[in-house]
Parts: sequence; structure tokens; C-alpha cells
Amino acid sequence: MRHGWKFRRLGRDTVHRRALLKNLATALIKHERIVTTLAKAKELRRVGDKMITLGKRNTPGSRAEAECWMREHSLVPKLFGELSLRYEGRAGGYTRLLHIPNRVGDNAKMAVVELVDNS
Repeated sequence: MRHGWKFRRLGRDTVHRRALLKNLATALIKHERIVTTLAKAKELRRVGDKMITLGKRNTPGSRAEAECWMREHSLVPKLFGELSLRYEGRAGGYTRLLHIPNRVGDNAKMAVVELVDNS
């Protein structure tokens, strides 16, 4: 039964899954649009929204948590500066998930995750 599942396991153990999500979140903040599989995209959407909420909160604790999640610490000022100002009027839903055609090699379901209001 599926009762009580809080997140997708993505076929990985805890450390590997957390490392994967850190890498994907860093890439999303850096490029503002990435292509990945549908299951990873759905999990990344949750993490990405939380990262931008941390940036909007702008407290020392939220900055420390963002630095923990970001692989490139040079992106933390972008999160707390540019992105927090861009989304200050939005209460949530900072990311968009778009379905794209399946991958050619293994027919995996693919999706694009992008930040809304990006230029």
C-alpha cells in the first residue's frame, strides 16, 4: 500500500537521493530551466519551491540552510537577491513542470522544470 509516503525514492538510497536533489536544485537555480525525467522533476519541483521560499525569508538560518543545499555557494546571493525580489509578490508555485516527448534510448518520461517569470 502507498499510505504515508512523503516523497519519491527514485530507486536510490537516502544519501544518493539527497545528493541527486542537491545537484538538480543547484542546476535549476543556476540555469533556471533543466530537462530531466518526470519522477525527478516532480521531486525537484518540491525542493526548488522550498529553496526560493528560503530566499524570500532571508534570515541567517534560512541562508545557512540554502548554503547546505547549494553545491555552488556563489549561487546563494542570486537566490537571496535576484530570485527573492522576482518572486516577492508570489505566494508559491515558483516552478513550472512541462511534459516533453519520451527519451529516445529507453522511452523514459521526460519533463522540463523551469522557474516561472524567467526571461
